[in-house]
Amino acid sequence: MVMSGGIKKWIQQVTEKALDLLDLKSEGILLDDLIAHCHAVLSRRGEATGLALAGSVVSSWQALDRADHLKFFRRLIDEFGPDRDRLERAIIDYQASLNEPAIMTLHQAAEPKRQELFRRINSAPNGLQTLILMREELRKLSRDHPELGPIDQDFIHLFTSWFNKGFLELERINWQTSATVLEKLIQYESVHEIQGWDDLRRRLAEDRLCFAYFHPVIPDEPLIFVEVALVQGMADAIAPLLETLPVSPVDADTAVFYSINNCQPGLAGVSFGNLLIKQVVSVLQAQHPNLKNFVTLSPIPGLRRWLESDGQMFLSQFEEAADKQELKAIVAQYLTDGDGPKLRDPVAQFHLGNGATLERINVEADLSARGLEQSFGFMANYRYELDLIVSNHEKLMESGQIATSKEIQQLLKKITRSPLKELSDA
Repeated sequence: MVMSGGIKKWIQQVTEKALDLLDLKSEGILLDDLIAHCHAVLSRRGEATGLALAGSVVSSWQALDRADHLKFFRRLIDEFGPDRDRLERAIIDYQASLNEPAIMTLHQAAEPKRQELFRRINSAPNGLQTLILMREELRKLSRDHPELGPIDQDFIHLFTSWFNKGFLELERINWQTSATVLEKLIQYESVHEIQGWDDLRRRLAEDRLCFAYFHPVIPDEPLIFVEVALVQGMADAIAPLLETLPVSPVDADTAVFYSINNCQPGLAGVSFGNLLIKQVVSVLQAQHPNLKNFVTLSPIPGLRRWLESDGQMFLSQFEEAADKQELKAIVAQYLTDGDGPKLRDPVAQFHLGNGATLERINVEADLSARGLEQSFGFMANYRYELDLIVSNHEKLMESGQIATSKEIQQLLKKITRSPLKELSDA
């Protein structure tokens, strides 16, 4: 919801009147004040007053002491669940009639009041961003308080609808993009750190592209962005990819997706990446018909943790082994290891789940401190072929079959002859 200054001023005035009606002050907001605002939002039917009260909830949450967040979420569980009397009546009516209207009534009665509360907060200025931040805090607390899980499911249910593909806007980020967004790219880049403005300028050059999804309600907040390099041949290391001088895109035959970043922790579980990559591939094909290959250069963040998971009896052998092919075979085994469609490595799960093919394992590909710590410098290439994406995805989901290149298949055959075979069963 994009609002003019006049409308925002009017909402502020109505909010102040609403707070006067509630006899609540904006200074020193207490938990009880915030809960009272929430109840008031649900009790008011007038659109103007309801919108103003929703704004008061936003202000109250922003002013709430962080130490009270857990208490707030517990109050949401206790006081903003389904109306149990209404739900019991709906169950009885459904059992008596078993018709479609009764099913609809039952569905509506089963919905927690929290969901309507969140819908009304969403209508307020800064409401959506506040809800995203609210869920970010909830996810931190949920690690030690699983009883908060129902609220998280409410958020996922609503966010999945509010952030569906029809609402998202794909934009190319370049040097003319607003400084606000450019600063956030530097802030949100978590795969390969951007070393200041000069580094960012290089990543936005003619042969280095960046695409992001935005939501029209929060136009200055990227949801997810991907960085792409236009090169000749499939990249096998990250440093040359970041440091080489610009080349003409006309000479490039390969688009390398080398960094994908989710920017909003509060939207975890709402999938954007698969849509983004597929849409960017389509855009690049249309704009650069000379491009033949669409691949990633991806980190392998869980490799060391996997090697250490059952003790370190093989870890030193892995670190000291001279046979690179043998090591690549172990890495390939790790990337294809899992339970059916659920793979062990999160990045492999993301790309293979999107329908990509595991194309190649690269040695000494990321010699940064993080790359060496997480994966001994190994990186992987995943290939996106639009004609195969759907079938690859379905095979993985239905039978656990992973799309791999002939090179990877040969590596996996080595695992049966490797002295480190026991490692693959860890």
